[in-house]
Formats: sequence, C-alpha cells, structure tokens
Amino acid sequence: MDLADTDLPDDIDALKALVRAHAVSAHANAQRVAELQDQLSSRTIEIEHLKLTIAKLRRMQFGRKSEKLARQIEQLELRLEDLQTDEGAAAQTDAKKTQPRRESTGRKSLPDHLEREERVHLPIDEHCPGCGGALKPLGEDVSDQLEYVRAHFRVIHHRRPKFACSCCDCIVQAAAASRPIDRGLPGPALLAHIATSKFAYHIPFYRQSVMYARDGVEIKPGTMGHWLGSVTWLLNPLVDAVRRHALGGAKVHGDDTPLPVLAPGNGRTKTGRLWVYVRDDRPSGASDPPAVRFAYTPDRRGEHPQRHLANFKGVLQADAFAGYAELYVGGAIREAACMAHARRKLHDLHAVRPSPITNEALKRFGALYRIEEHIRGKPPEERRRIRQAQAVPLLDEMKRWFEATLLTLSAKSDTTKAIQYSLNRGPALIYYCSDGQAEIDNLIAERALRGVAIGRRNFLFAGADSGGERAAAMYSLIGSARLNGIDPEAYLHYVIERIADHPANRIEELLPWNVAPMLPASARIDPIR
Repeated sequence: MDLADTDLPDDIDALKALVRAHAVSAHANAQRVAELQDQLSSRTIEIEHLKLTIAKLRRMQFGRKSEKLARQIEQLELRLEDLQTDEGAAAQTDAKKTQPRRESTGRKSLPDHLEREERVHLPIDEHCPGCGGALKPLGEDVSDQLEYVRAHFRVIHHRRPKFACSCCDCIVQAAAASRPIDRGLPGPALLAHIATSKFAYHIPFYRQSVMYARDGVEIKPGTMGHWLGSVTWLLNPLVDAVRRHALGGAKVHGDDTPLPVLAPGNGRTKTGRLWVYVRDDRPSGASDPPAVRFAYTPDRRGEHPQRHLANFKGVLQADAFAGYAELYVGGAIREAACMAHARRKLHDLHAVRPSPITNEALKRFGALYRIEEHIRGKPPEERRRIRQAQAVPLLDEMKRWFEATLLTLSAKSDTTKAIQYSLNRGPALIYYCSDGQAEIDNLIAERALRGVAIGRRNFLFAGADSGGERAAAMYSLIGSARLNGIDPEAYLHYVIERIADHPANRIEELLPWNVAPMLPASARIDPIR
C-alpha cells in the first residue's frame, strides 16, 4: 500500500526493516503474477485447442446442421426440376406456337455398345396424295431416341428329355446344367446382381427385397443372405488368388477402417476392423494388373497386419499405426509414410484458423505434389532421379523451416503438434525420393476404402464376425474388378457362372484381368486410379 511521509518511522533501523518487508512482499507479488501469467497462457492455449477440436468435429459431424444444409440443397434441386418440368409442359401445351430454336448443347454421341433397335416409318399411302403418282426414294431423315428398358426377371425352364434305345434298355439323357448353388433357385446373373447391389451399391438385403417385390417376386432378406453365404464359399479359392496377387509385388499400400459388428447376446455393437492392402504400380509405369485384398479382424491389435504381411517383402506404404512397427524390424519390409497425412494436419488447422505459418506450409507441400504430377506414369528410375534433383532440396529446406518455426511457437500449440508430426516421421516421409516405385502418399489405399465408408453408413453394422469376413471377400473381388476397369456385376456374373466347374489348379484364369478380354464392351468402366 502507499505510505505518506508521516507514516514513515524516524528511526533508521525501523526504516530499513520496513524497506526489507516491502521488498519481500514485492518479490512474492512478482512470483504470484508470473504464476498467474503462466496459468493464463496455458488456459489460452487450451481454449484455442478446444475451439479447434470442436470446429474440426463439427465439420466431420453428420448432424442436424449438415442434414439441414442437405435439405436446403435438395429443395433447390427440386425447385430447379419443377422449373424445368414447367418449361417442358409449356412447350407441349403451346405446341402450335413457334418455339425459338434452342442452340446445340454439344450432346455426346450414344455409346456404341448400347443395343440398337431400328424402326422404319413409311407413309400411310404408297401413292402421291396430290396426283396419285408412284413415289420414289428421296433420301431420309434419321434421329436417335434414348429409351430405357426396365431390368426384369426371367424364368429359365430347363427340360432334359430322356431317350431310350430301340435295340437295348439304354436310356440317354443330357447331364443337368451346373448351378452355382446345388439344387438352388437363383441363376448366376441374379446372384451377381444381389452381391453387387449390396457391396458395390450399398443396398441392404431388406431394401432389395422391397424392390424385387414390385415385380411380383418375393425373395426374403434371409434367403438372400443364405445365397450370399453359399456363393462366398464358392468364390473363396478366387478370393485367395486375388489376395496372393495383391501381396505378390514389391510394394503394397495398407490402411484400415472401423466396421461396427453386432455383438452376440446383448444386442450392442463392437468395433471390428477392415484392413486393406492394395497393389497398384501403374503410377510408376508398371504393366502388372492392380489388385486389392481386404481382411476382417474383430479388433485393431498389431498382430493382425503382422500376420497378413508375414510373407511380404518390399515397401509398405501406410500411416503411423504402431502395429506396423514390428514389421519393419529386420529390413524385409521397408517403411514409406504418407505425405498426405502430414499435410492434412496442417490443412485442418488452416481450414479453421488460417495463419501465415499454415499458409506457407501448404505452399511447400504443394510444390512437392506438383513434381509428382509431372512424373506420374514414368519409369521408377526416372522418377527417382527427378525426385532426387527437385524434391530432396525442397524437403531439406522444409525441414529447416519447420525447425526454425518451432522456436517461435508454444510447445503446447496445435501448430507445433502438426509440425512435430512431420519431423518425427521424417525418414519415412522422404523414403519415396530414394525409391521410384514408392508414392508420395497413401491415397491409393484410402480410395479403396471409400466404398466401405459409404456402405457402413447404409448397413449401420455387420451381423457377426462371419459377416465381416464375407464382406472382406466380396470387397476384394469387387475392388479388384474396379481397379482393372471392369463392371463388378458383369465380372461376378461371368465368374459365378463358371467357377463351380472350373479346375482348381487354374483358378488364376478367373482373375479380373484375365476375364476382361472375354467380357462385352459394355462391361468396361473407367478404372479407379
């Protein structure tokens, strides 16, 4: 407190004691102020961290606000549809009024593989309506109309007449046609359609049942489940062949995603795991066909990828999951990290709270990706040479900039954590520069999991661990077909129709890339890259 002159003692010793007391009090106050400032700084950082986390979760959440936005978009789309419908109705009701000629919109020609039906429209009268003279050809007008023929069921009635020899008692009859399910009702096309509808187009069995009922065909969801189980068992040798090929290269991309599974007994769900391993060396100019292996496990313990990759030797491109660490011991499997993961951590900060640091970091990542755009599809040695000459100096400069930037940041800030992730993963992040087969990131594996994420939202959960294993098997076949530019339903139809009678020692003949030449042009799709 402030002291007036009259409050000060006249005695020198007393005055010294008062000064010492004030000095001790001032020192204590200074320490208290420092402690409060530290607490305030810590709380400020925590508040910023919480704000960032909440904002990130809100962007990730499929909640009411997202649904509200989706409804607004749907309303606008419906409004646009109504306006376009009104325009069409007005053109029909006012057909006599001359309509302005609409300019061409650059309509694409219809695909050649579509079925064509030709209809010739001749005049009603074969003679001239004016003079009755004979008519002669004078050219023609030709126009195309795109029509849709609804998918329909067909009953195939198999008849096998018996013949008896007129000279002996021999009876001759053709062998029964092979069926995918012994004495089963469904044909291969129907089984392929049911499986593809569920695992490629994410339509659960109960919804398919409702759709089929509209055509007067009653197929219960449980019946479809039984059929799928039988088909999966039939396809197991082919699934194993796909998995062997997927892990038979010099590089594999690995990732995993949660899969809710109904826990037996209590009606609740547990979190299983779908692991994905993709072989795709097309970006490095290889001609080997791509393939994907899915595997299901009831949990996320590291022993699972260690078992999946026990016989693999080469480069594993994956995230920083600790369960992979044991695989890198010994050097048979080399670690390549994902640059997209490192970039994403800073991008998430920039999306919520842009700053000069995050902006500069994203520019540096962008420069690395621009190099990759120019060497995609080039041979491995050329990719390695260009990366060494152009990417390595950028990575070295980025490392120095990261280290200098950390000195200006709080150790607890989210930006620090994002930068520290890149520095901690440094050797694995820059591995791709020394190996032309490796990629800059792991997006190949992430793309393979997109369909699983969509299906997970539709199915909500798998019924049991066995359901997760069947899903992994079907995802392996469907995903590999798509990687090779083949329509999954056409591929499964071809395979299911033949696999029961196909020699087991020639199962590789039914792999997607070997089947592709036998499929019609309509079965070709744009391959996933």
